[in-house]
Amino acid sequence: MSEWFDNQKKPKSNFRKLLQERIEKANPRRELSCEEEKRLTKLEAIAEKLNCGENVQNRQLQTWLSEQEYEQLNYEWQEQLELREELKYKPIEINAENTLKVHGL
Repeated sequence: MSEWFDNQKKPKSNFRKLLQERIEKANPRRELSCEEEKRLTKLEAIAEKLNCGENVQNRQLQTWLSEQEYEQLNYEWQEQLELREELKYKPIEINAENTLKVHGL
């Protein structure tokens, strides 16, 4: 019983560390090449800028994304623009309901 109690008092970070070590042992990751490491660093910097609400130039995205990734990005951006356009205007039912409320009807 005291062994169980001792294990409960240990920080959970040890468990996470042990779990991470087992995962890495079971699924060893290959080392990135210099070029892959550079691309990863650039993409992480771009992601950080986007998360902070900053603008990223299309030229920069084209440079660091593959052609397929860039096409996917454009496709999703067009979907977003269409969605925003649809949501720009309220349905007639909502507008009519608000008009009646404003005029006390």
